[in-house]
This record gives sequence, structure tokens and C-alpha cells, in this order.
Amino acid sequence: MPGALDGLRVIEVAQNIAGPLCAMNLADHGADVIKVEPLTGEGARSVPPIVEGESAAFMIWNRNKRSIALDLKKPSDFDTLMKLAADADIFLQSFRPGVAARLGMSWEQLNGRFPRLIYGSISGYGQTGPDAARGGFDLMAQGMSGLMNITGPRDGQPHRLPIPICDIAAGLNLTIGLLAAVEARHRTGRGQHVETSLLEAGISLQLYEAAHYFTTGTNPPRLGQAHRGVAPYQVFPCSDGYVTVGAGLQHFFEAFCRFAELPQLIEDPRFIELHDRVAHNDELVRLLSAATVQHPVHYWVNGLDQIGVPCAPVLNHDQLFNHPQVVHRGMVETVSHPKLGPTKTLGVSVKLSDTPGSIRMPAPMLDQHAGEIRQTLERTRSS
Repeated sequence: MPGALDGLRVIEVAQNIAGPLCAMNLADHGADVIKVEPLTGEGARSVPPIVEGESAAFMIWNRNKRSIALDLKKPSDFDTLMKLAADADIFLQSFRPGVAARLGMSWEQLNGRFPRLIYGSISGYGQTGPDAARGGFDLMAQGMSGLMNITGPRDGQPHRLPIPICDIAAGLNLTIGLLAAVEARHRTGRGQHVETSLLEAGISLQLYEAAHYFTTGTNPPRLGQAHRGVAPYQVFPCSDGYVTVGAGLQHFFEAFCRFAELPQLIEDPRFIELHDRVAHNDELVRLLSAATVQHPVHYWVNGLDQIGVPCAPVLNHDQLFNHPQVVHRGMVETVSHPKLGPTKTLGVSVKLSDTPGSIRMPAPMLDQHAGEIRQTLERTRSS
């Protein structure tokens, strides 16, 4: 079945996570993504874990793509890239600002040759501004965006989130921008430059923190497990693991207290209203935790779920990828790799009813599709 983006061609000259993740999102929904790599391969091919010489991480966010290896400083290879761009809808690059221009493939240079081409750029800090030329990874973006400063124990040092959240969010933001530009081109007939950065991705995630700073003028503090405006809303210990409970609304809070056999907390002056509970969250959590730790996870999940209180277990990855809901939603799929055979990968997380996304092929081997790509260019030139 054709995907929603069937017929859309994307040239990806990107590395690491953000740009390639954006291209993967487009590929999952039917776009023909041609990944242009250096002759030695994109850098993420060396990211562990390595299985029989192949990066398992690279395979996760580079599926559904075709690969061609080019030396972009070599005139004939650069000419191949320009031929690919001439027949493409989107050109996506993640060089540090200024590098694409030196290579002859900046937005201005390509827009002059291919006015319908949509050009996507992703960088550490953006294409303009005093820090534009600086290189940046997810770690730097987490720090500079303020995310790190609000993460970690209340009295501890700033913590890095254990996932590359700025990389991932930037890739998602660029996906949205590129699709918006495709829609705009239907009306204008012209491509445009779509650009975002890891820094802006980190900033855009901080809704509560921005509201706090803009209204109070003070820096939002680190809160550990606590929520900035809702209580109780965090992780609670059980006799055999942990459970998350979101009982900020009054009726949820009262139901939680009754199920925990702590009805006296409902009338406690410290916890009567939501703002009271937020102000006294530490005491509230201490009292509730003394109750939750007495029973196993399934006791709380089953019991709270029956009375409508939002809750869920804290799963490890073995539990996660074997959980009936996760399996039912297709979030674990198997794809046949040309070297490794059947391998598991993450499923497509956005479900479309009429034109669903799909995993049609594994991440490519380096230069795997060079022959067919060049043949297509030859046919296009001769037609």
C-alpha cells in the first residue's frame, strides 16, 4: 500500500541522529530517501553496540533508506549529487553553518539552480546569530537550553537526560517544517529554506518552565521527581518495583488516598487543595510512599486502574518490548538485514488509517544502492 508521502524524493546529506531521524520519519511514510554518505560511511555507523561489524544504533534510525557513497570534493561525485538534487523534492543537510556553502550546496546555491527544491538544515544553534558557527551536540544543547539545569535532584548538580532529547526533538521539528513547506509549495510552486537547531528544540520543550520564568522572573528550580504544578504526580516505590501515579485532580487524589487506606489525608490542611499539595509535596509523597511500598506493582496498577486513577508500572526494556500493549501497537517489528538476517527494530509510532507508514527495508549497507541510483540518473538524463 502506498504511503502518505509516496512519490516524494529526499536527499539526505546528514549524520548522527537529528537529520537522519527526520529523513527516517519521511521514509517511514513512503518518501524515497537517498542517504548520501562519505566513502568511509556516515559517522553513526561506528556507534555501539556493534554486531558483526554493523551498528545496531545506526540501523534503528536509518531504515527505509537507500545509500550511495560520494566524495563531495571530487567534481564527478559532486555532479552526481547535483543530479540527485535536480530530481528531488527535499534536500536535507546537517553541516555546521558555512560548510555547505564551501562545498557548493548551500540554500542560496541550490535555490538558484532548483527553485522548487525544499532545503532543510539542522545544526547545533541555528543558521544565524553569534553562536551559529559553533559546533554542537545534544549534550551542549541540553546544557545551553536550560534542560540540564532543571533536571536532577533538588540539591544536586545539573543532570543530562539519558536520551538525546534535543537531537530527537530537533529531528521531529524539522520533519514538521519540511512537511509544511511541501504543503506551501502546492500553492506557491516554490521551495523554501526550513531550518531548526538542537538548541531551539531544547527550548521549545520547556512549556512549564517558560511560563514560570515569564510570570515570576525567577529561575525554575530543580524538583527531582516532583511536578512543577501538580501533586501527587510522580514515581512511588512498591514492594517489587515502582509505579507512576498521576493524581493531581481532586477526585483522583481522594480516590488514591482511599485506596491507599489513608483517607485522613483528604482532610489534612496541608493537602486539601492542589496548590496546598504542590507546596507540601515532600510530606505528601513520604506518607503515600509508606503505603505503596507495602504492596507489589500489580496491586497498585490493577487497583488504581479499576477506580479510574491514572497509573502505570515502571518497566525495564525486557518488560517493555514484551508488553502486550506495546506488541499489539506494532512498536516492535522484524526486518531482514542483508548481512545480519532478521533483526528487530522500533515500529512506526504514528498510525494513519488510510495510508499507514511501514518498514519496507532495513538500514542500508554503505553504498548498497549506488548502482540502481546511478542507473536511474542515466535513464532520467536520456529521457
